[in-house]
Amino acid sequence: MKKGYIIVLVSAISFGLLLGFSQPIFAIGKVNVDGGPIPEADWMVKVAGAELSEDHSGVDTWITKWYGPDKNYSNNGGFAASAPKDLIDLGTGGKLNQLELSTVNGLLKTKNTNIVWEDGNGGATEWEVFEIEPANSHNMQKDDGVTDNFDSYWICVIEAKKDMKAVMSPAHDDHAQIWINGEKWYNNPTWTGAAQQVDFNIEVELVKGANVVLFRCGESGGDAYINLHFDDDTHKAVKYYPDKSDDQDSFFKEVAGALSVEPEDKLTTTWADIKQ
Repeated sequence: MKKGYIIVLVSAISFGLLLGFSQPIFAIGKVNVDGGPIPEADWMVKVAGAELSEDHSGVDTWITKWYGPDKNYSNNGGFAASAPKDLIDLGTGGKLNQLELSTVNGLLKTKNTNIVWEDGNGGATEWEVFEIEPANSHNMQKDDGVTDNFDSYWICVIEAKKDMKAVMSPAHDDHAQIWINGEKWYNNPTWTGAAQQVDFNIEVELVKGANVVLFRCGESGGDAYINLHFDDDTHKAVKYYPDKSDDQDSFFKEVAGALSVEPEDKLTTTWADIKQ
């Protein structure tokens, strides 16, 4: 009886350990991209690595609230043609660009800098907060009615309590580019196959305080989705913004605490500067 009890006990412990180790692997997948950020010379080179085709539809930590232009850049000539162009620089007359937009200073500039694209490309825009459904294969479309041949920009702020490494998992259709804190971490001109399907799990670096994530996706036709989540440990350790906010004013009020924490060696502005 004692021997049988020990066997059962060992089996139960082994099974429990197996579940404990397997769940995070299911949740974040295999890290197959590291060593970033991407050097400037390779900014437009497709991310290296074998595509995983992982189904992350069971993940419940997809980021659902974003901040960005209330219109998409339309008539882009196809994502292959538009991807190398800095559409933020183009629409602001050089007052702001993609790289700067992924920093705290660039984010703050959106309070007073609107994008004005040509009339055929979307025209004047404002900055707004959006909520998307991760399972929706057309969640990248905004209220401007554009369904094909457009580029879309999405921003979120991640507040971290310390410098840390994290794993981000994007899903997108079509060409995706991701910047964090003024550095490019992801470039992939190939759609991932489904709204919650992930091909690359990318190890990135977050700094203490506010981390600005800029996610751009260029679309040509068919499905148009943009999704992102981070690994479970990161999700438990950080705060994401927008959270409760639903417009630009409430977004900046909500994120004020995060922006007042100054990460080392990064361009930042405190809340006192924001109010000025």
